[in-house]
Amino acid sequence: MRIAIVTESFPPDVNGVAHSVVRAAEHLVARGHEPLVVAPAPPGAERHDAGAYPYPVVRIPSVPMPGYQGFRLGVPTGPRLAGVLLGHRPDVVHLASPFVLGARAATLAARHRLPSVAVYQTDVASYARAYRLSWGEAAAWRRLREIHNSVGRTLAPSTRAAADLIANGVQRIWLWRRGVDAERFQPARRCDDLRARLAPNGELLVGYVGRLAPEKRVDLLASVARLPGVRVVVAGDGPVRRQLARALPEVTFLGVQHGEDLARLYASLDVFVHTGPHETFGQTVQEALASGVPVVAPAAGGPVDLVETGVTGVLVPPGDGEALAAAVAALGADESRRAAYGRAARAAVRRRSWAVVGDELIGHYEAVVAGASAVADLSAAS
Repeated sequence: MRIAIVTESFPPDVNGVAHSVVRAAEHLVARGHEPLVVAPAPPGAERHDAGAYPYPVVRIPSVPMPGYQGFRLGVPTGPRLAGVLLGHRPDVVHLASPFVLGARAATLAARHRLPSVAVYQTDVASYARAYRLSWGEAAAWRRLREIHNSVGRTLAPSTRAAADLIANGVQRIWLWRRGVDAERFQPARRCDDLRARLAPNGELLVGYVGRLAPEKRVDLLASVARLPGVRVVVAGDGPVRRQLARALPEVTFLGVQHGEDLARLYASLDVFVHTGPHETFGQTVQEALASGVPVVAPAAGGPVDLVETGVTGVLVPPGDGEALAAAVAALGADESRRAAYGRAARAAVRRRSWAVVGDELIGHYEAVVAGASAVADLSAAS
């Protein structure tokens, strides 16, 4: 099949949307398909992606998102998007977290009767609240409903995300979770030297990995950082890093971590803490679980599907820093419990490979293509 993937985010962006698009496109190539990626251009000089990926990447002009200068919004002005999209002659159009660039692509796909799949990955309505955007949550959901109801099916990453979509009038929803690289993220990556640098006195090492943005509520780590015998480390970057560094002087900020460095960090932690209540999935939670690390996370969004309280970690009330700290303290006091949770965590996700979920994605493509063909046959016969 020929697949046009239109995404709101792509490397050098570091987030779940960009990562999942890269892994999906890689899998499509490995299975003999022909993907094309259309994505916003990064800031500064025009980025040249030729040869960087085993598939073509076309960049669309972009502007910074209001309130978050580090994130770019693709601006599909003029005929370029239509020319690129139709020029690829896709069998199916894949819309990754569509809202701006993806909305225009959804319109083009519907106009030209191209089978399409939309992947819901970003809680845009919550972002509108967090960043106090003028158009607000209700307008965000109206736009999302229009986009998603124009496609053949919407793929939701978790049961909570699917419930939100249903509650807001989105139809034709299927569950499609994310994969994890269980070879890269595994307990064997644990590094004593790294632990000695980050927790030199043998403290309980607690970590967070992710974007440093208002909706992630990393400020809730303050209560955890004040626990005696605990060291907290944060990997990531974003618009509120400086504010967080001032507000959390006890926390070590490591910046963005990649590849083997990230794998070593996960595996070297004693407890992973996720703070954000608006995750549609929670890829960093899954990577920590694959690394054999118990997780403390809010009982909201994607983590509800990933973390089983009393088995692989602890779910706590969203937005409650004291509850986070209490859960970490309880795990810190019980090494055997942490070890049991870590073993169960690894077992729970180790078979969720990108190859498995990539094949599931191809199945969704095939279903919408078959559905579009059946509709065309009925129209021709009537």
